[in-house]
Amino acid sequence: MASRILARLRRKRPAVHVETLLACTALFMLAAGNGPFWHALLAGRPAEPGTWLFAAAVFLSLSCIYFALAAFFVNRWTVRPVLAVLLLVTAASHYFMERYAVYLDRAMLRNILATDPREAGELLSWALAGHLLLLGGLPAALLWWPTLRHRPVLRAAAVRTGWILGALVLGTASLLLVFADFAATMRNHREMRWLITPGNVVVSLVGHFGSRAPRAGQPRLAVAPDAKPGPAPARPLFVVMVVGETARAQNFSLNGYPRDTNPELARRGVVDFPQATACGTSTEVSLPCMFSPWGRRHYDEDAILSHESVLNVLARTGVHVLWRDNQSGCKGVCEGLPQEATSRLDLPGVCRDGQCLDEALLHGLDAMARDASGNTLVVLHMLGNHGPAYFKRYPPAFRRFTPACETEDLRRCDPAQILNAYDNAILYTDSVLGRLVDLLQAASATHDSAMLYVSDHGESLGENGLYLHGLPWAIAPDTQTHVPFIFWASQHFAAGRRLDMDCLRARARQPVSHDNLFHSLLGLFDVKTRAYEPGLDIFGGCRRG
Repeated sequence: MASRILARLRRKRPAVHVETLLACTALFMLAAGNGPFWHALLAGRPAEPGTWLFAAAVFLSLSCIYFALAAFFVNRWTVRPVLAVLLLVTAASHYFMERYAVYLDRAMLRNILATDPREAGELLSWALAGHLLLLGGLPAALLWWPTLRHRPVLRAAAVRTGWILGALVLGTASLLLVFADFAATMRNHREMRWLITPGNVVVSLVGHFGSRAPRAGQPRLAVAPDAKPGPAPARPLFVVMVVGETARAQNFSLNGYPRDTNPELARRGVVDFPQATACGTSTEVSLPCMFSPWGRRHYDEDAILSHESVLNVLARTGVHVLWRDNQSGCKGVCEGLPQEATSRLDLPGVCRDGQCLDEALLHGLDAMARDASGNTLVVLHMLGNHGPAYFKRYPPAFRRFTPACETEDLRRCDPAQILNAYDNAILYTDSVLGRLVDLLQAASATHDSAMLYVSDHGESLGENGLYLHGLPWAIAPDTQTHVPFIFWASQHFAAGRRLDMDCLRARARQPVSHDNLFHSLLGLFDVKTRAYEPGLDIFGGCRRG
């Protein structure tokens, strides 16, 4: 009985040509998997015939382009696996673009490829699984339902060429009907092209793997090869730089936020720079950028990724540099330098299943400061407010703002709950930084100690429908680019570096950015090099003598 049913089903399977399968799949992906693009393209347009003509022309043109590109590369043996992968990529892209309003450009793709598996796991949900099954899995399975018609080789080549030329002609003709309108829209909103999936993913992958950035194990080009140490200080320096994660300046009470999220820092007399701007909106962009001489003002991704960071420059001049990480690595910034990962620690109540709370970064730091024999820079890379699982970034004692969102699926929480969880994580960061200042204060008995804290980028918490981070910098909201920037120095450090702290506080309200970091670190350690620009050293104007 079963065999007869299967035989009957096989006889009813349609027979199609490869070109038909390609055309149907292209139409489906453009229609079902590109909601964010169509919403952005048609935003603000009236519901009238001219709008529908515009949408239809763009839809037909993009479908023809997708068809022509795919038809050039696939054959009857590869068409179904290739289309299945593209359908799954489209479904996954659509889910995250729709849910978190992200743009899948090259920077975002780099961020995805470098994401720690534990962090990636926080984005997995039943909603994602259902979306992938409905929009990707089922259509991909249907690709194997029809049989593929066979043509002789020469005839198949001729037919395929005709289909490709026909698609290009039809696509061009369709686009010409609305070219002026479409060109103006894409010129004024260039970021919109990163919403067209799966083309955005394919183009970003090609750009990523075609980059001139060095691969693992390849040496980086030297920065400031002429760097030399200045006169040795009377006492060794012990500086800790803390790289915050996903902390936005708007939620720091030091910057006027009505909730008291910085009680510990406020009591310790830190210098707050309330107008600080990030180089990027993701760790993959900001971290290499902020430690480079290019910064946002001369941003060149390939140059940044192919050259050493300021940490390498400091190390060459005799500074002992250590990178201690509680996140997903230093993104090449600390390549060739000593590194430690908190994932190797076993601290009850602090570390669990290979993931630690940020206070683990302070473990053993007091002994390190006590034993340091020369100028030392320790960089602490926090987990901070990495989303969407903000509730996992702080211990129960810091669950002060309630009710807090306690799920990775932010859409299941109202904005107030998301904000509560986020602010609890900021409150915990404040506590860790307060403890660090106390540790450095104790170390000032033998060393000139200081702390510099700056976040890599900010975060969107649902404002205007945006969540998380990673929007292209040119269109990113202030919540993703406005970051906290905080400095503390012991009295011995200020005296030894001839740093007028009153002057620094008076100048702190001036705009600063990640662009200042390279030159400010060189200035703090008195490194002499032509690469140093005094005007970008935030401490330079307040040094006396």
